[in-house]
Amino acid sequence: MRSRPLDWTALTLVIIGAVNWGLIGFFKLDLIATLFGGMESWLSRIIYVIIGLAGLYCLSLFGRSSSDLYRDRDRDRYHDVVRND
Repeated sequence: MRSRPLDWTALTLVIIGAVNWGLIGFFKLDLIATLFGGMESWLSRIIYVIIGLAGLYCLSLFGRSSSDLYRDRDRDRYHDVVRND
């Protein structure tokens, strides 16, 4: 899979969201809300939305990674056939 800067950015945001959910689950600490003014803060809500959109974008990574696997497998088979001829 060829990674793009947007892929890395989205994955980083998803990891931040996962850490935040882990902190909520283990310690009842919402780090995003703590840092950006509580759950009611518009800044916190924007960050939650951005992290949620990044999670949805990361779903496309599954489709691209599996299609890359099939493309690589087919390319290797083609090269094996060409070498044997």
